[in-house]
Amino acid sequence: MTPDDSAAQSPDECREFGFETKQLHAGHGLDREVRARAVPIYQSTSFQYEDFAHAQALGSLEELGFSYSRTGNPTCAVLERRIAALEGGTAALAVGSGSAATAFAVLNLTHAGDEIVAASTLYGGSFTLFQHTLPKYGVHTRLVDPADLGAYAAAITERTKAVFVETIGNPDINVVDLRAIAELAHANGLPLIVDNTFATPYLCRPIEHGANVVVHSATKFIGGHGTSIGGLIVDGGNFDWTSGRFPDFTTPDRTNGGMIHAQRWADQPEVGNFAFVMKARLHYQRDIGAALSPFNAFLFLQGLETLSLRMERQTANAQAVAEFLAGHPQVAWVAYPGLPSSPYHELARTYLPKGAGAILGFGVRGGQAQAQRLIDALQVFSFLANVGDSKSLVAHPATVTHGPLDEDERQLAGVLPEQIRLSVGTESLDDLLWDLEQALAASVS
Repeated sequence: MTPDDSAAQSPDECREFGFETKQLHAGHGLDREVRARAVPIYQSTSFQYEDFAHAQALGSLEELGFSYSRTGNPTCAVLERRIAALEGGTAALAVGSGSAATAFAVLNLTHAGDEIVAASTLYGGSFTLFQHTLPKYGVHTRLVDPADLGAYAAAITERTKAVFVETIGNPDINVVDLRAIAELAHANGLPLIVDNTFATPYLCRPIEHGANVVVHSATKFIGGHGTSIGGLIVDGGNFDWTSGRFPDFTTPDRTNGGMIHAQRWADQPEVGNFAFVMKARLHYQRDIGAALSPFNAFLFLQGLETLSLRMERQTANAQAVAEFLAGHPQVAWVAYPGLPSSPYHELARTYLPKGAGAILGFGVRGGQAQAQRLIDALQVFSFLANVGDSKSLVAHPATVTHGPLDEDERQLAGVLPEQIRLSVGTESLDDLLWDLEQALAASVS
């Protein structure tokens, strides 16, 4: 249910292991019962109590452990500990999808009448959550230009409960100034929530730049193979919830024995403060139930083991693809922070020093009709609504990710009719460039 300190210890407690070692080992020790080296799949709805006293201790949260897989499962717990270690957080919560991770993170802080300030260039599902779903429950979002720090400041009111951004915007592929936004949020007594899906903790660790909560669609690069849907919330453990602005953390919780979350989950030995993620687990995971299956957690752990290798290859391929497209006469523009011509190039050098990621956008001359012909002609890139697979993928944001939005909303989100989004995979670079060349030619023939 929560971090298992004994299992999460490194072989040498005095050494800080590197990312590649953590992605293989963090959060899991030797299986003491059968000595299995791989993480077991605990495909069980529930776990037997030792006796009545044990049941009472778990039920009252005097003792932490596993009783029912909706609120905690041993396989999911390894995934939670591992992503927390990779992001530099104190704890994590695994949920049923990336959308659930975003929704739970926001609901964990808000009541009817509260507000969120968010970058306008968001994934379409997040955009509709903020603009259409949450307002039905009295929570409203002020969307701002992600590059305009003054716009964030102007949008913050006494009702604001958090600032929300994406490390790399979807589908505009913009990079935000995490440190500046974090400083602004903190100056106003607010946490910064960062969706780090496109960057992954290998390319960027937002908590190191001041973020307080990180969310992921594990469906994307963490899984890496297009097999599973899931989400993750990481608690940075670095925000003071006792300011009075967040009463749910400082007043007795009647649904959990009257505990005060900011006290109960603060300064835990070997872990630190994980009040945010525990409150999310005990309220929203318990009551709404968007739980991650143990089997999907197992598959995400397999994906994490090769995350750095895939990101290195995919990022290198994406850089080469962006350079190829930038020089092609049938391409009107390319959005990729790795290009010196990008307005986000310097920010990418600061926050993405290992590379600007595997996602890029470009516009074809001739508008949407030409974009459609190009996509239909592709042979290696798969046309579908996902990113982050080892296989290269293509999408038309105006039709797919942002299709449900109206034209004004698409413009606000930075979506254009001629825009094509590529998620570059690990294939041979020559084959990817050939595929794009032949598709560009076919689109005008």
